[in-house]
Amino acid sequence: MHHNRFDSHRLCIAPMLDWTDRHARFFLRLISPHARLYTEMVTSNAIIHGDAERHLAFDHREKPLALQLGGSQPEQLYRACRIAGNYPYDEINLNVGCPSDRVQSGRFGACLMADPALVADCVKAMQQGSDCPITVKCRIGIDEQDDMAFLQQFIETVSQSGCNTFIIHARKAWLSGLSPKENREIPPLHYHRVYAIKQHFPALNIVINGGITDARQSLAHLAHCDGVMIGREAYQNPYHLCQQEALLFGNNHCPGRRQIADAMLPYIEQQLQAGARLHHITRHMLGLFAGQPGGKAFRRYLSQHAHRADAGPDTLLQALALVHDSSSL
Repeated sequence: MHHNRFDSHRLCIAPMLDWTDRHARFFLRLISPHARLYTEMVTSNAIIHGDAERHLAFDHREKPLALQLGGSQPEQLYRACRIAGNYPYDEINLNVGCPSDRVQSGRFGACLMADPALVADCVKAMQQGSDCPITVKCRIGIDEQDDMAFLQQFIETVSQSGCNTFIIHARKAWLSGLSPKENREIPPLHYHRVYAIKQHFPALNIVINGGITDARQSLAHLAHCDGVMIGREAYQNPYHLCQQEALLFGNNHCPGRRQIADAMLPYIEQQLQAGARLHHITRHMLGLFAGQPGGKAFRRYLSQHAHRADAGPDTLLQALALVHDSSSL
């Protein structure tokens, strides 16, 4: 149907802090077999000095899966990649896009765009520490450094390290004055700049991110880029990924919403036995019936009951009883 040597990233689900944990990814994978999923950002420090298993473990059914790292010290990123090598990730991505100014020790995220040579060194160290492809997620600019020349110079320098995949959020980041949430909404989107990068660097795999909410938009972007990355829409309205699957991959076998919820039940059993709480899993499912009759009641029931200590699969079944789902008839 489509032929592109960069098909690996045709559809990606963005790394989202406090959101794309392993439960969310297991759930999203049931809806979208083809999407490349990303972990929440994990700092190199957390992996080296923290509970690596808690940060890095995942279910093999989540693959293809990328680990996103935050950090700015090549030696630490190297060590984090060595540890991550014990887990079968398909890619390790360096966060050069998060608008947070600093986390614990040292700079990471969007402020690194001001130092492309350091980013290139980070990428090289990560390549030495890992057999996975190393990729970079960035913005189109930061603060007043916000023109095509700045972005081009950044991509040029970092790609010389051997990085050939760039995920570009088509907004700049303000490093002070805006919260991370405001930085996702207030700076205007400039999609054409990402298209221009692909034109200027045709050999690179360029993925566009920011404000994409439906599959027709994705197709329009794919005329100019190699891939699209979906953020908020993937959790506010996860079932829309069926349309993405149909239009981007010709996959018309999307399970019904109810089927997806049913497929979560054995996973929920298994995770509760391993010590998870129901709410940790079902919070990712709240938008499953968005726009459907009973969808609000489903959401409300889970929000009110799933956090109780004794909540189990029955709680989900009771919520499902409130829904009239046309997609599974």
